Amino acid sequence: MFIVLAILAFGVIIAIHELGHYLSARALNVKVNEFAIGMGPKLLKKQGKETLYTLRAIPFGGFCSMEGEHEEGEEPDPRSFLSQKRWRRIIILASGSLANFIAAFIIILILTAGADGFTGTKLANVVDKFPDQGPSEIMAGDRIIAMNGERLFYYDDFVLFSNINAGKPITITLNRNGQIVEYERRTYTVDGKEEFRYQLAFNDIEANFVETVKYSIYQTYAFMRLIRLSISMMISGDASLSDIAGPVGIVSTMNTIGQQAPTTAAGVLNIVFFTAFIGVNVAVINLLPIPAMDGGRILFTGVTWVIEKITRRRLDPKYEGYINTGAFVLLIGLMIVIFYNDIARLITRG
Repeated sequence: MFIVLAILAFGVIIAIHELGHYLSARALNVKVNEFAIGMGPKLLKKQGKETLYTLRAIPFGGFCSMEGEHEEGEEPDPRSFLSQKRWRRIIILASGSLANFIAAFIIILILTAGADGFTGTKLANVVDKFPDQGPSEIMAGDRIIAMNGERLFYYDDFVLFSNINAGKPITITLNRNGQIVEYERRTYTVDGKEEFRYQLAFNDIEANFVETVKYSIYQTYAFMRLIRLSISMMISGDASLSDIAGPVGIVSTMNTIGQQAPTTAAGVLNIVFFTAFIGVNVAVINLLPIPAMDGGRILFTGVTWVIEKITRRRLDPKYEGYINTGAFVLLIGLMIVIFYNDIARLITRG
């Protein structure tokens, strides 16, 4: 059950992304030749007034094919993608990720609507034996606002950065009645284990409508920050390419978190929540300034504008096509490596 739900969830994420492109293209009167959910052979198709709608066999993917999206003819259609003004093209390219962000926020809002409350970062109590106490360190009533420069909004952030920096020095930034206090936490252990967060009690926040909306916005942002932290860890060498999961790995992870839940209902909710996280991942990755990605195409749109302003000559769209084609080949190579890693992890677990 959970594996089927996971596959459907991943398909929905891609469908929402492509739907964002489709809706903005239609709103800006750009001709859409085909709107497809999935890749590979067509299972179902319906010809609209000008758009072919298809459901394809492989659920990992989809596309929104616009008229003249990749090249211009001698007499370009005025409704083609490349005939549009740059700001219109940028809106269409960015709208896929925007749709994923909005969908993720709505999912989180629905899931948190029944919450009793949230936990903030203001210290309600500090145990007597806690070593980092005093006017120059932590005191009850302080609000922890940052750890190693990373802003904290809720207790979830405190747990995250405590775990990331476990065993390492952490610079704690506090707000004490409007005064900023900063100190470096000492590493210490209790019974051989590092204990920090368990020695502190934080304030409760009532889950009214406004606070629920604020928390949902925060959680969407927190997902984005996790992606930034993951990329930073790859750059620093703390993570590697083998840690990246592709569609197979994502579906496998969804299935696992569903199976590990205490009840079927809890498993479904876990998969839905994870779907929001993957949706934000898809949105952010697509906005990175990488050729063949939406972000790369947006960047190229801006670069060509600068070049054309300087040279006062229109840049031939074929050059963007060359760059995107080359990048696409490299992207396919990367996806093959990731796919191999996904399968290797599955075999290892088996």
